[in-house]
Amino acid sequence: METISQPIPAAPENLGDGESFATLLTRWARVLGDETAVTYLDHRAAADGRAVTLTWRALDERVDAVAARLAGIAAPGERAAVLAGQSADYVVAFLGALRAGLVAVPLFAPGLPGHEGRLAGALADCTPRVVLTTAADFDAVREFTAGPEVVAVDAVPETEPREWPRPDPDAVAYLQYTSGSTRSPAGVVLTHRNVLANARQACAAYGAESRTTSTVSWLPLFHDMGLILGIGAPMAGGMASVLLDPLAFLERPARWLQALSASPGAISAAPNFAYAYSASRVSESEKDFLELSRVVSLINGSEPVLPATIAKFQDAFGGCGLRPEAHRSSYGLAEATVFVSVTGSGKEPRQVTFDRDRLAAGLAVPAATGTTLVSCGRPAGQRVRIADPVTGNAVEPGEVGEIRVSGPNVGRGYWGRPDASAAVFGLPPLDPETGEGWLATGDLGVLFDGELFVTGRLKDLVVVDGRNHYPQDIEQTVEEHPAVRPHSAAAFAIEVPDGEAAVVVLERAKDFEAEVGDAVADLRAAVSAGHGLRLHDVVFLAPGEVPRTSSGKISRARCRASYADGSLAERRLA
Repeated sequence: METISQPIPAAPENLGDGESFATLLTRWARVLGDETAVTYLDHRAAADGRAVTLTWRALDERVDAVAARLAGIAAPGERAAVLAGQSADYVVAFLGALRAGLVAVPLFAPGLPGHEGRLAGALADCTPRVVLTTAADFDAVREFTAGPEVVAVDAVPETEPREWPRPDPDAVAYLQYTSGSTRSPAGVVLTHRNVLANARQACAAYGAESRTTSTVSWLPLFHDMGLILGIGAPMAGGMASVLLDPLAFLERPARWLQALSASPGAISAAPNFAYAYSASRVSESEKDFLELSRVVSLINGSEPVLPATIAKFQDAFGGCGLRPEAHRSSYGLAEATVFVSVTGSGKEPRQVTFDRDRLAAGLAVPAATGTTLVSCGRPAGQRVRIADPVTGNAVEPGEVGEIRVSGPNVGRGYWGRPDASAAVFGLPPLDPETGEGWLATGDLGVLFDGELFVTGRLKDLVVVDGRNHYPQDIEQTVEEHPAVRPHSAAAFAIEVPDGEAAVVVLERAKDFEAEVGDAVADLRAAVSAGHGLRLHDVVFLAPGEVPRTSSGKISRARCRASYADGSLAERRLA
């Protein structure tokens, strides 16, 4: 069995049992006092962003007040859902729930287009005793939840500080809900031990240091990466956190780059699409005001990392001082808190081109042409192995299989779902020293020269006529056509009477004025020539119409579901 592991050294201060993000906040409030802990750049209040700041001391006092209010409402272990917009108040609400001994459930305020079903499903699943929000969203949240007591954290009065019991490290800290696009939302159960371990792994892997580094993030705080980057790692490492709203980034990506410029020693993260989006949308005049030489790490993760995207982003911002070695390719998932592996510091992520046909057949063989994959590096203080997804047995080196993970950051299962938990978490063989099993990630990958290369998702694999096709390869091919809007394609398989067939859904480029019929024929020919695959259907939609996740990524699962139920048909362009 080939297993890779990379021990990450402990943080300078050893975090013993009984710690949580909330107890660490108190420690930093004593050490850092009136230094800034959280900055929220509110672009709704001002076009250039009105900075709302909280010092470590002020944050600790506000968290204390919210915790005291919650202690009078709910008992330890009951759930406290956070339904608020991106803000410093979200940080207060989340940490207040942890300090009161409640199980936090990071969610979002009602009104997020296309996601109210997911919100309702998560609330029904976790049955919160109390819901935390802000005064601005109070009425909408109370109407939507209709049951639990609702508390506006920005209206809670100050209170006298008090001593709070230290948590059991194996008590549940929060539930991280995964996407509910193809099934009802599932809450990953994460303990204080899990989340502190992963926050420390992230801090060590990305070069975080108290006072000299800060995190900058527009990722939603209810997402796994957004929460650890925006709250968890800063609490573990004593770093300042700078937050933007996701919509502020999507409206004008230069805002993210400007925040990086204004934050010496910045560490940030985004999915692959965001880097390509920024490179194409930030103007030359905006670049004149960017200074990116002090960026420590730019993490690219949560979807396949494309070599062309790294090159495009570096070409766009290298003149602003961005160092190529700041790029860090990463792999992770909510079931492991978030971070699993990362490329090393001081050099660009490694890229390897593999023979496309042999990779589709399950074997990674370097070739002059084919599919180029970007390494996701080595595990951050945990172990990774590649296994047969059916038998669980380790595959041979160089073979593609399911990525499996073992470490202290792996969650304890799904909330209220013992059967699903047993099928995913803690699978044998158990480690003889730690007793830990393996997490079945559902992701496909290969270990090559000691590094992890992610090839795709098991559930996204397109299998037609007995041949495997990775959807991102098909999407890259179709997006080369001028009729297709960049970063808008979704390739997936559907059931047909004689097996599976391939469908591509995409958006028409804004400046493409010709009929799409000719483009459809071109795309069919390109996919046939490049992949030996006949497309069952090509669906052109208007710009902005392809289903996306709440952070702006294309959702293949939602595309497949919308295609199957016919809801895409009425929006199809002729």
